[in-house]
Amino acid sequence: MTRLAVLALALAALLAPAAGGPVPKQDASRKKLLLVSFDGFRWNYDQDVDTPHLDAMAANGVKARYMTPAFVTITSPCHFTLVTGKYIENHGVVHNMFYNTTSKVKLPYHPTLGIEHWWDNGSLPIWITAQKQGLKTGSFFYPGGNVTYQGVAVTQSRKEGVFHNYKNETEWRANIDTVMRWFKDDGLDLVTLYFGEPDSTGHKFGPESQERKNMVQQVDRTVGYLRDSIQSSGLQDRLNLIITSDHGMTKVTKTGNLVEFHKFVNFSFKDIDFELLDYGPSGMLVPKAGMLDKVYNILKEAHPKLHVFKKESFPPNLRYANNPRITPLLMYTDPGYVIHGRLNVQTNNGEHGFHNDVMDMKTIFRAVGPSFKQGLVVEPFESVHVYELMCRLLGIQPEANDGQLSTLLPTLRDPQAPSTSSPPTTSGCSGSAFLPGGRLPSVMVTGLLVAATLLAKVA
Repeated sequence: MTRLAVLALALAALLAPAAGGPVPKQDASRKKLLLVSFDGFRWNYDQDVDTPHLDAMAANGVKARYMTPAFVTITSPCHFTLVTGKYIENHGVVHNMFYNTTSKVKLPYHPTLGIEHWWDNGSLPIWITAQKQGLKTGSFFYPGGNVTYQGVAVTQSRKEGVFHNYKNETEWRANIDTVMRWFKDDGLDLVTLYFGEPDSTGHKFGPESQERKNMVQQVDRTVGYLRDSIQSSGLQDRLNLIITSDHGMTKVTKTGNLVEFHKFVNFSFKDIDFELLDYGPSGMLVPKAGMLDKVYNILKEAHPKLHVFKKESFPPNLRYANNPRITPLLMYTDPGYVIHGRLNVQTNNGEHGFHNDVMDMKTIFRAVGPSFKQGLVVEPFESVHVYELMCRLLGIQPEANDGQLSTLLPTLRDPQAPSTSSPPTTSGCSGSAFLPGGRLPSVMVTGLLVAATLLAKVA
């Protein structure tokens, strides 16, 4: 190899992106973000219970009158909308359960949390996007946060166990302590933290029960502990906090005119090749070959509270059916009614999964921190817009999504100001060798000058 070729290779190496290399230490002025979800927190749960800490958070920051979740209003799909900014038909996590209509395999919620290809199916959540742009992220129990996306794992992650006790307030505080250490000691920029309440209590006892009210008070105490922890950790001037949820909860009809497939006249499961029923108010069916029209015509008149659609006729405004994972027939019931399949196995007193226009499905949005205005109440909005806001707070370039930054930009103190003094340094596939402003590091400038001189001598 000639000297000219060697020097040319050296010059190319100096200019090459540092893909997969160590990420430079972030600017100390960069704001951090903590997204907290309290599962199943209905929009008005704070109205029949004293919630001084949530009230103080609203007074110090931003409160939405309510937030409208994506349809279908269940845990995993709605949580993934928050971290992708996409409607459910576009991000593909269409259910809490993994299912395969060919193999007939169906897995419950907790095993599904670990099925990588159920989550990693074309959409990059904010953890991975932030990491590709030089930040460090964490997920504590948040759905979708403990699998890899395009081979990339979240910097720090914890996954809840199958028998996890959702109600343990002592553990809640320990989890918050861990997250504070992630921010302070490990230098994380973004963490998503999930609590399974008041959803679990709302299911078991009903949304109007005293048990639910007691749990909301526990949530409120936890919000107080969290804000005190932010203060004692010295993060109050650097950490933005968003508290929200995936959906609401409504009371379930237990007697009377129930939606029972096994009692429908002329309907037979012998005509069905695959079923996903008995999961609240929504359901999916794959009729056997040649049976689609027959099954549809029977079911569409089977019960006044049941709404059955062919996939192509499902209401397009719900942004749910246009995905390969959706079956030829899908359905949902009116508020208060759940679907019973071969047997009556659903015993909950509270349920979600209904049309997202139903007020009981609406949920909360609270935000406080150095980037947010104080004492601001905003009109209702869709959860799909939260992602763009989070990307702005972190100073990262968002992936393609269905949200609009303009929806929540007015919640910020200075909507036009960048969230940090300089853009994040990128790594991975972006791999820019330049510093903010298009400048090359001084060591590279020196190397280029030397290389240029040597090339001139041998040319």
